[in-house]
Amino acid sequence: MGGAGEGGGGAGAEVESGLMLFNTEGRTKERFRPQDRRRVKFYSCGPTVYDMAHIGNFRAFLTYDVLKRWLLYQGFEVDHVCNLTDVDDKIIARMARDGVSLEELTGKYAKLFFDDLESLNIVPASRYPRATEHIDDIVEMVQGLIDKELAYKVNGSVYFRVSKHGKYGTLACLDTSGMEDGAGEGGGVNDAAEFESEKEDAKDFALWKGYKPEDGEVFWDTLLGKGRPGWHIECSAMARKFLGDTLDVHAGGIDLVFPHHENEVAQSEGFTGKPFCRCWVHNAFVNVDGEKMSKSKGNFLTLKSTLATALDVRAFRYLVVSSQYRTTLGFSMKSLQSAKNTLRRLDKLRVALEAAAAAGNEEERGDASEVSRELLEVVPKSLEGFDAGMNDDLNTPRAAASLFAVVKAGENALKRVRSANADGGDTAAAGGSPPQSLLPQVDAKYLLAALDRMDSVFGIFYEPAGYEAANTGGDSGGDGKEADLPGEMAELLARRLAARENKDWATADAVRDEIKALGYSVKDVKGKDPVVSRI
Repeated sequence: MGGAGEGGGGAGAEVESGLMLFNTEGRTKERFRPQDRRRVKFYSCGPTVYDMAHIGNFRAFLTYDVLKRWLLYQGFEVDHVCNLTDVDDKIIARMARDGVSLEELTGKYAKLFFDDLESLNIVPASRYPRATEHIDDIVEMVQGLIDKELAYKVNGSVYFRVSKHGKYGTLACLDTSGMEDGAGEGGGVNDAAEFESEKEDAKDFALWKGYKPEDGEVFWDTLLGKGRPGWHIECSAMARKFLGDTLDVHAGGIDLVFPHHENEVAQSEGFTGKPFCRCWVHNAFVNVDGEKMSKSKGNFLTLKSTLATALDVRAFRYLVVSSQYRTTLGFSMKSLQSAKNTLRRLDKLRVALEAAAAAGNEEERGDASEVSRELLEVVPKSLEGFDAGMNDDLNTPRAAASLFAVVKAGENALKRVRSANADGGDTAAAGGSPPQSLLPQVDAKYLLAALDRMDSVFGIFYEPAGYEAANTGGDSGGDGKEADLPGEMAELLARRLAARENKDWATADAVRDEIKALGYSVKDVKGKDPVVSRI
């Protein structure tokens, strides 16, 4: 995992983080201060492996990836645990529908999940524990809560007494006095009707579910009786097993704040008597045609069904990681096409720089050429801006604006070389020295180092495995499709967003005029990405 952090101070060094993160508990940005100045305890919610994950799910996993890469960049060691839920109501229902065993079903979809993670260039977690591998840890926690009278048994099931946890509702900012419904499996779905009538209070939630005939062969005989774990306790047990009583950061989709994460807090703090998590990070949804993407709505898109080529996959990654993670992301084939155009531009520059870096075309600098002076001015300033953007609650749009400042400087340097080439044609024909056809090697390496440093966080320069390759070196249409938006639009939008966030309205207006000059209008939408339309 340390490879992604090469641009920073080196894993293991003592680090004072400059990172400000929006903590869902408290609804404010806070300086990130892990318990250990060198090691971050990071837990994120993984998939329920009964079906393929959709691209909305992968926004969460890409958010975790950017956060982890940025921590590595800063020199932290990151102990990242991402669970796999491999037993719950949905899994049992799918087993019955498909006529397969628990191991067959969950093994199939776990493998597909890991294949997609690899395709998206997501740095693997330190561990991917499965709920079924930690039944003893779950039973220990449930029994401990019973011993403290924070939980009770009824007809073979065990429930958590919400009334005993005075902070319940703090994370989700809930007024629990008006709550009537229980909080069961599946992110807000009530416990099954046969369990509801057993509870002392409708707000209580299941820690252990007593065996029912429809569970078939999915059960464990334990000190708690014959049954299976509830959804929420699985994460608490595995987080404690591998990361201890208190996490530095817990991440997940915004839909998990209640009931899942709220219940994690209650049962974990009830068992240990210690704070469960210091910082909660939640990403917003992905919308398709204005609606949240979800399996229940039937509007979900998987990677394999939506993204046909390697460039498509990279473009999806770029589209997600360059958006503000707490803002709803509108996905469309048009937005994907725009991201592909941006990658073609980036790839074209990188190919040219790599050719120059490998050619050994080293010039004597002297007082530095005009191009080199520009690079020495632009690149350090851009890297500072990149760091500042990432430290501001993972402000990747602002960081992307800094990336494009380097890209533009590289493109300008190449244009100067081409111009010198053209001007020197007559001299070469007359027997003089031939013009330089490539950048000086030192300039190319300087630019590549800056791009690599930023890419250690963005992770967009790679070749996805298992996908058809697409030519990205030309100016347009590597896959034969007409470009919807100019390749430079991503840079302009990133610059405008950064200006607006800095309240630099004059620059924002000037960039808007540049967009208009290209034949497009931009409309700001509160809480969402701006809408770009052809005039």
